[in-house]
Amino acid sequence: MSRVPGWLGRLGHELSRMGERLDERRAEAERDDGGDDSAPDTAPHAPDAARAPAHMAAEASQVPVTRPENGGDHVPPPPAYAPAIAARPDPVAAVPWGMRVAAEAGWRLLVLAGTLWVLMKVISAVQLVVYAFVAAMLITALLQPTVARLRKHGVPRGLATALTAILGFVIMGLVGWFVVWQVQENIDNLSSQIQDGIDELRRWLLNSPFHVTESQINDIAKSLRDAVGANTDQITSAGLEGVTVIVEALTGILLTMFSTLFLLYDGRRIWEWTTRLVPAQARPGISGAGPRAWRTLTAYVRGTVIVALIDAIFIGLGIFFLGVPMAVPLAVFIFLFAFIPLVGAVISGALAVVVALVTQGVFTAVMTLAVVLAVQQIEGHILQPFILGRAVRVHPLAVVLSVAAGGLVNGIGGAVVAVPLVAVTNTVVGYLRAHSREAALRQAPSPHGATVIDVAPVDPTAGKT
Repeated sequence: MSRVPGWLGRLGHELSRMGERLDERRAEAERDDGGDDSAPDTAPHAPDAARAPAHMAAEASQVPVTRPENGGDHVPPPPAYAPAIAARPDPVAAVPWGMRVAAEAGWRLLVLAGTLWVLMKVISAVQLVVYAFVAAMLITALLQPTVARLRKHGVPRGLATALTAILGFVIMGLVGWFVVWQVQENIDNLSSQIQDGIDELRRWLLNSPFHVTESQINDIAKSLRDAVGANTDQITSAGLEGVTVIVEALTGILLTMFSTLFLLYDGRRIWEWTTRLVPAQARPGISGAGPRAWRTLTAYVRGTVIVALIDAIFIGLGIFFLGVPMAVPLAVFIFLFAFIPLVGAVISGALAVVVALVTQGVFTAVMTLAVVLAVQQIEGHILQPFILGRAVRVHPLAVVLSVAAGGLVNGIGGAVVAVPLVAVTNTVVGYLRAHSREAALRQAPSPHGATVIDVAPVDPTAGKT
């Protein structure tokens, strides 16, 4: 009996210590749960307990799950053995960078293509007006230096414009009248010469080493007659539409004349009014690009006229001394077709060779071909680079592609306009690029300190002549 009080005292002391520990754990749980007095729930989730090992299930059963007073369940953090699940990435970040760039460029190209398509539709609807204005710009580029030269000698602007325009249109009218007169004067002789040339060509083919028989020649002639007979209705309808073509041509000529007069007299103010339609931020660049584009167009037109005149004179003299009929009209056609780079020279030269073949025979045709090729080679390798210079330097591939595209889009008119349009666009783009670079250099903050020479922005075009 003497040991019972001591044992009871130790038991009471242990119970007191266990109560204090329980109170401390309850206080810690309340602090972790934000002061929640809920009782611990040690029931583990059935799936987790089934999947986890025994010792993990035992540990999970000791995690307290609190139940707040508002009735909601507080979800505990996942256990340490749970696998980490990565968050879903942003859709923009999931798309590869190259694909994003391609998509951004693609929809902009689609918008640009749609705009160009609408613009081409509008131009085709007012094709006559567009052709007249483009022709007026080309004629103005040719005549404007004469107006400027008269102004320097003290001639008033109105009088200088009138004199230049009248003189220019009179010369062009006389050239056209001379061509028509020469064709009418030589048409009868040309018909007989063509018939004689065809007979001579037929005899040459029969005696040539190509082994062409008379039946084959007759078959070719019959095929040509059948083709002409099958297209008689189309030829007749084209003749009936000739009146409409003449009316449209006269309308276009009048529009060209009026547009040329106003561009010669008031071209600067028209350009200044046009620049006011441009947004203010882009106005300085456009204002600077305009005069440079006009200088490029003027240099192109004047250089092309000089080169075409040299071609017409020398090829015309060559075919005249070879006895080819209608040498002067053919020279005028060579002059006009020279405004279509590359293609025009081939067409006009082929026309002269064909006329020489059917009128004078094979030898004269070969000599005509030699004259045409010699003059065109001198023109392409010496005259054009020297006369046109660096102002309108366009790569030959760009010339060929632009002429082909212009011809496909709008025929001969598109082929004539294609190369000057490419040359002007090249000048404008180059100036705008240089202008934006200079603007960036001006707006860049001025560096200072010991490394100012190393980090200072430098104009890459500085020092180049």
